[in-house]
Formats: sequence, structure tokens, C-alpha cells
Amino acid sequence: MASEGTPAAETAPSGGPRPGGTGLLAGRTVARIGFGAMQLARLRDDRSAAVALLRRAIELGADHVDTAQFYGDGFVNEVIAEALRPEDDVLVVSKVGAASDPGGPAPLRVAQRPEELRAGVEENLATLGLERIPVVNLRRMDSGMAPPVADDQVVDLDDQLAEMIALRDEGKIGAIGLSSVTLDVLRRALPAGIVCVQNAYSLVAREDEDLLRLCADGRIAWVPYFPLGGAFPGLPKVTDEPAVTAAAEALGRTPAQVGLAWLLHHSPNVLLIPGTADADHLEANLAAGDITLDATTLAALDAVPPRSSEAPHA
Repeated sequence: MASEGTPAAETAPSGGPRPGGTGLLAGRTVARIGFGAMQLARLRDDRSAAVALLRRAIELGADHVDTAQFYGDGFVNEVIAEALRPEDDVLVVSKVGAASDPGGPAPLRVAQRPEELRAGVEENLATLGLERIPVVNLRRMDSGMAPPVADDQVVDLDDQLAEMIALRDEGKIGAIGLSSVTLDVLRRALPAGIVCVQNAYSLVAREDEDLLRLCADGRIAWVPYFPLGGAFPGLPKVTDEPAVTAAAEALGRTPAQVGLAWLLHHSPNVLLIPGTADADHLEANLAAGDITLDATTLAALDAVPPRSSEAPHA
């Protein structure tokens, strides 16, 4: 599996165009639409189908893959290790800050302490079959969807970054990203050389506009998760918005494709990692990069009022 190398050209190693054009991630030129691997865990009972789906994503030009050891308790990472080949030249991005807990009250547990971050990197290296992970995101619990955090898991950012920097200096990771952070946390972390930020963000959930702008100014990739909103019951969905459905009808596309295309048009540093376990859905996601939104359509979409992405409380 290749994960680092010379800057990529406008075409993917597969020979086709890069979905959505090109952007920068950790100093590498990549397709603006990659692949979020979390949903591959749904194919645990059909490993060959999971491998085939990831191979198809690569064939279609996705050249960065987002994963985590806690996706499927290591299953997703093992699929990536099996599916990717050196000539694919795929940049792998993983994350730490949580850990699998299959025997616990929930499948995941918070793992914020420095020693847990290091253990998470080591587990990722083992299951991915890599000597170095190109990018590892520190998943904080500052914003977005976060479980209750015990007192011993409230860890100072500086202590976490010191461990991440040490892992980078040791060659175990190539670059540091952040996930689920506030504007203040990003500002504090910038001296560590942050290359990307993953926060919940979509047309209907734009609370982090200032954070996105800071990333754009610093040439830091903005990689939104929940890019279509509606991650949990009761939260607004991009695909339910009349302006989105109207644009989709006019363009002959799906509302989901329009929602993804809006993100690409909104800021040049946006990279997308939509995930799926379905081949047709995969092709539709990557084809969203071909959509051109004219000024009138963009104005109508920009006028959609953003709403809170916080989960409703019972």
C-alpha cells in the first residue's frame, strides 16, 4: 500500500480524472472527493464485497481514504490493508481519541490520554500494515457529537499535541489533523503544524464558518463529516431542503449529490470523504464532483438557513 510520494497529477493513478478536481492534503495533491471507510463495517459478513467496493473507489479516482481502528473493531483497517496496492498511491488518514470497546456498555469508549493516543496509533499501524500513517487526526470531544467524558479523560490539548508530535518525530505518523474542535482549540494547535480539520459541517449546519475560513487562510484541508446533515433522528437533512431538491430536479441529479457539490463550491480547501457500503451509491457520490452550480443556484443554496447540528435532547 502506497501512502506517500511525489505530488500527484491531475489524473489519478487509475488513469481517470480525480473526482471533484484536486486539492491539498498534508502537502499531497489529492482528489477533492475521497472515500470514508466507516460504512465498510456493514460488510463484515462479506469481506470480499468490502474489498471490492474499496477497489472500485480507487478505480474511480478516490486517492485518499479516511479510517480508524475503531471502525468495525479493526475490520475496516484490515480491509484497507488487503485492498490497497503500492501502485494505488493512496493517502490513508486515520484517527485516535476513541477506542473499540465491544464488551462495554457502548461499542466505543473515549481514549484521550496521551498513552491511549499512542496505543491507538500502534493499533492502526498493525491493522493497516503500515510503517507510517500519512495523517492521523486527534479526535477531541470539544464539539459535535460526543459521548459523556469522564474526568480522567479531560486532557489538556498541549499534552495531547506533545504526544502526537513525538509520534510524528518518531516516524510513526506523517502529519497531524484535528477532529471535533472549536476555533480556539484550532488556534492553539496551529504551531503543531495541523494539516486538516474534520468537523460536522453541511449546508444546514454551518456553525463553524469562522473555523473553515481560518483553515482556508492557512491552506488547511477542511474535511466535513455528516456532510448531508441528518446524522441522527431529529436533525435537519440537506436532502429535505426545497432549494436542494429544486436544484437536483433542474440538474437531473439527486439531492445528495447537490449537497455534496455545494460543499465543493463553498470553499476551495474542502475535501469530501462520503462513505457507503453500496457500489451504486459510491458512484453517485464521486460523480457529485462533476456538478457545476451556477451563480443563481448557488445563491439559492447559500440562502438556506443553517440550523443547529446538536442532537436533540429527550
